[in-house]
Amino acid sequence: MHLDPDFGHLTYGDGGNRRGKPLLDLGRDDLVVFYGGLRPVAPCEHRLVYALVGAYRVDEVVRLRSVVEARWSENAHTRCLEHEPSDVILRAQPGCSGRLRRCIPIGEFRDGAYRVTPPILEAWGGLSCQNGYLQRSAVLPRFLDAPRFLDWFEEQGPELVSANNP
Repeated sequence: MHLDPDFGHLTYGDGGNRRGKPLLDLGRDDLVVFYGGLRPVAPCEHRLVYALVGAYRVDEVVRLRSVVEARWSENAHTRCLEHEPSDVILRAQPGCSGRLRRCIPIGEFRDGAYRVTPPILEAWGGLSCQNGYLQRSAVLPRFLDAPRFLDWFEEQGPELVSANNP
């Protein structure tokens, strides 16, 4: 199973030659936010609920080739039998990183795709992707105004836990 992000070990990995390469530009204390398309537990108008599921404060970002064997159990990319040395591994700071105990819904299906709702997109100050597009992409979206996003996020009262879903 490719468990990534791994909220128990507070790691995230990605391919280092394309999608994951921008992760190398992140520094300590930068914020990485995870979202997912989840099956609704109650009837709703959409097949999926797009929601924030976790957040990491960056501790460090390294290439897989530099990860010592004693730490291979910490990330899906290092647990693979065949490693890609150029893959990127992000390690998060304990105590201020983890999986959200309760997800925060942020998206809806409109214009043929799942997107951040306009009111939330406005509250965040926008995203680098077109019209709040959320579906899996080759380029990771970025917040256009990270402090505004962080203010909004804190207003939601997030509770982060260092554990994967049971």
